[in-house]
Amino acid sequence: MSDSSSRLLPQIRVVLVETSHPGNIGSTARAMKNMGLAELVLVSPKEFPHAEADALAAGADDVLASARVVDSLDAALADCQLAFGTTARPRFNEAPSLAPRETAAAVLSAVQQGMKVAVVFGTERTGLTNTELGRCQHAVRIPTNPEFSSLNLAQAVQLIAYELRLASMAFDPVPETEPRPLATLAEFEGFMGHLETTLALIDFYKGREYTRLLQRFRRLYQRAQLGVEEVQLLRGVLAETERSARLAPKTVDGNGLAVGAETGTGERPGA
Repeated sequence: MSDSSSRLLPQIRVVLVETSHPGNIGSTARAMKNMGLAELVLVSPKEFPHAEADALAAGADDVLASARVVDSLDAALADCQLAFGTTARPRFNEAPSLAPRETAAAVLSAVQQGMKVAVVFGTERTGLTNTELGRCQHAVRIPTNPEFSSLNLAQAVQLIAYELRLASMAFDPVPETEPRPLATLAEFEGFMGHLETTLALIDFYKGREYTRLLQRFRRLYQRAQLGVEEVQLLRGVLAETERSARLAPKTVDGNGLAVGAETGTGERPGA
């Protein structure tokens, strides 16, 4: 293994979401170890640990033994700065889409800069949901035959892992500079929740379908790749906006009832 491969590849996290068949977990571990990857996180697997996973790991027992099981994708990505979600079909308001080779280059560049990066794979039958893909800054699409695009989960992991290894062997790291500390995905999700609440408080939605509006805000801020201090700054603005909205003088409607920031405008549509 080259110096770049041995240094960078073990830092990349592979996340499997709600895997149905334990054999696919074992085959994924084998694919990872073949290419020098080591960190596996499982989100609510149907069956794990399992003898079939052990059998199909075919010697990658250390990857399985160190695999971490969590109950949500947010938990799997909480300490990451970047996530790449695999998908086989276009989605509404999707993250920027990359091919596997482009993905490998972007992942290694981010790891070289000190970021924690995850590549996320969905269930065998349906892949990642729109919400799960929305947690990722980039979508990854493997260019398969459009008339038969179905890939086994472990095959998809093998393809991405191979591209990561290939890229790492030729990786020419840029001279190291002091990295700008990006917000973790947990910090980013905290900001998004704060934004949603504040927009409701100031009646920004005004009866509009708020889910799509929030998706647009999510993509806007994901593209910005917010740093830790920038998230803190934005949350400070939101906190001041909330304070001002709550202090705003109430007015009286035609029925003589008081209306204002604290009389119901804080609810999301349909809440």
